[in-house]
Amino acid sequence: MPTTLLRRLGGDRGAAGTQLVLVVPALLLIALLTVQFALVWHARHIAQYAAQRALAAARTEHGTAADGRTQARRSLAALGSRVLTAVSVTAERTATQTTVRVQGAVIRVLPVPGLVLHASATASGPTERITTPTGGRP
Repeated sequence: MPTTLLRRLGGDRGAAGTQLVLVVPALLLIALLTVQFALVWHARHIAQYAAQRALAAARTEHGTAADGRTQARRSLAALGSRVLTAVSVTAERTATQTTVRVQGAVIRVLPVPGLVLHASATASGPTERITTPTGGRP
């Protein structure tokens, strides 16, 4: 009896099309989310690389904070000018410590209003300087 009713109602004709209409957008959204968060991960690595390169330039004995900022911008231009946008680089150098921070916005794959993802990295280390030993010889 149920099969007779299904035949009268048209059976399951068109069910595959309905499933396709429901499943494909969900799969595309999952794929785009995966790509978006992979870009965030990649942008964080780019920011970390630029911060480390800037630290290496700024912490040398005759280096300056401006040298660090310049090196960070060069590194970003070479690696991540399309992935990491609206970049800001700050470098602070004291007699004992040098710190560089690189941050920016990650390019969007999903056209979601208000979705702004950021990536940032900080590198810090002692400032290189010549010191004289204190005390006598051992």
